[in-house]
Order: sequence, then structure tokens, then C-alpha cells
Amino acid sequence: MMRDIAIAVVPPLAAGCAAMAFLWFRQLRTRDATAVDLAWTLLLGVTAAWYAIVSSGDPLRRFVLAAMVGLWSLRLASHLVPRVRSGKEDGRYADLRDRLGPQADRFFLGFFLAQALLAIVLSTPFWLAATDRVPLLGSDVHAITDLAALVLFVVALTGESIADRQLHAFANDPANAGRTCRRGLWRYSRHPNYFFEWLVWCSFATFALGTPYGAIGLLSPAIMLWLITFVTGIPPAEARSLERRGADYLEYQRTTSAFVPWFPAREAGR
Repeated sequence: MMRDIAIAVVPPLAAGCAAMAFLWFRQLRTRDATAVDLAWTLLLGVTAAWYAIVSSGDPLRRFVLAAMVGLWSLRLASHLVPRVRSGKEDGRYADLRDRLGPQADRFFLGFFLAQALLAIVLSTPFWLAATDRVPLLGSDVHAITDLAALVLFVVALTGESIADRQLHAFANDPANAGRTCRRGLWRYSRHPNYFFEWLVWCSFATFALGTPYGAIGLLSPAIMLWLITFVTGIPPAEARSLERRGADYLEYQRTTSAFVPWFPAREAGR
């Protein structure tokens, strides 16, 4: 078993470290670390495809796994490409660069390489699903977990796509300069894109849940929830929004759920 894990894990980890090292050298010249998000997204898609190729699970299950992760990866990558091509560093990384000063490059080296390791850790449910020999929907337990995973994935990917489009349309309207988006899903959550992104990871974990060690796969959505709510997601996004929109965003914080979509506070008593 350990040999099988090594065969599956070592190549994508090595490729990920090489890609992240290259991007780190690139940011030394460009002073722009934004590409790390795009690379991380694509690395997860490639890792899932690799697991599907080298593992011995049910062929249809491996195909569905690769398709799910591939669709997620390509959709998110297409969303990130314009941000990378803009030549303007993502606000999270620009803030870090300013705060760290001369230590920034050393920090980013560790950060970039950590993304390769994080991709392997988060891909645990991919490997579990790829090694599952039970046919798709092939047993009572798998029928429940497989169907639940597929439905959850479709809902989550659709919700994330809608949230991104709604915010993009709002931000591209000059009349909305300095205002906070409260349209569509953004009326019910300050970060619906992050919420549905987390649900995508819940769907990956659910797809592996029917395997003997499937519970280990729940680590991935748990890590993503922690990162989104406490580290790289909501906290820096909220700080930048407060800086840009001031009182308008303070009101938005007061009335709107931070993560899980819910009715605005001023409507709660109706």
C-alpha cells in the first residue's frame, strides 16, 4: 500500500514543487505573486487526473473523479487568468509584501512551496476515490454517497459560477464605484463564492466517503473551511473591503451573513 501511495503522490508533489519554485523566481522579477493561485488550482486538477491514471479503482469512478476535479479546476483557472494577466498583484500578496519588506521574498519561497504540499494533502479524497474498486453507485452505501456527491458538486459549482458572474458584472459597472455588491447571492452572504467553493470540497470528500478510509477525506473540507474563514479568504477580503468602502461595507457586515447564505438582518423580523 505504501508503494502505491508513493507512486501516486511523489510525481505530482515533485512537479508541484518545481512549478512553484519557477513561479517564485518569476515573482522576484515581476514583484507579483498572483500566479501562485492559478498554479495551485491547475496542480490539483493535474493531481486528480494522475491519480485516475495510476490507481486501480473502478474505471468509471476514476473517470468521474477526474471530470469533477477537472471541471472545478478549469472553471476556477478561467476566473483567475484575467487577474494574473492584469499585471496588478493580488491585494493579499501586495499587503504581505509591504508588511514584510526585505523578508518578503524569503516568506514567499516558503509559501509557494507550501502550496505544492497543501495540494497533495487536500487531494486525499481524490486518491481515496481513485482507489475504490466498487463500481459507481454499485452498493447501498456507495449509491448514497456517490449520488449525494454528484448533486452537491453540481449545486456548488453552479453557485460559485453564479456568484463570480454577479460580482464581476457589478464591479464592471462604473456607476457602482465605491459601493458594495448586494445583488443576487451577495444579498444573502458577504462571500457566497467562498461558501460554494467550500461545498465543492465537501462534494469531493463525500465522493470518497464510501471507501474504508473515507473519513480521512473529510480533512480536506475541514482545512478549506479553516483557510477560508480564518486565514487567506474572508479576513483579508473583509479588510480590503472596509478600506475601500468604509461605512457602506460596515452596514453590509451588520446586515449580511459572512459565509452561509441567509436572509439579511433587517428582514429577519418580517
